[in-house]
Amino acid sequence: MEKNNCIKCDINQCKYHYKAEDYCSLEQIQVGTHEKNPTVVECTDCKSFVLD
Repeated sequence: MEKNNCIKCDINQCKYHYKAEDYCSLEQIQVGTHEKNPTVVECTDCKSFVLD
């Protein structure tokens, strides 16, 4: 598993977290929302998250 220098991430519980540093190991991620009308950063989600 290699880190992707373009995707910083500090979610240690994710399967794709590069454990040695705060990066993601995926080539790309899917970002989405859980709101009908997102207006603040808390409305966004990493749809690529998988519990480790």
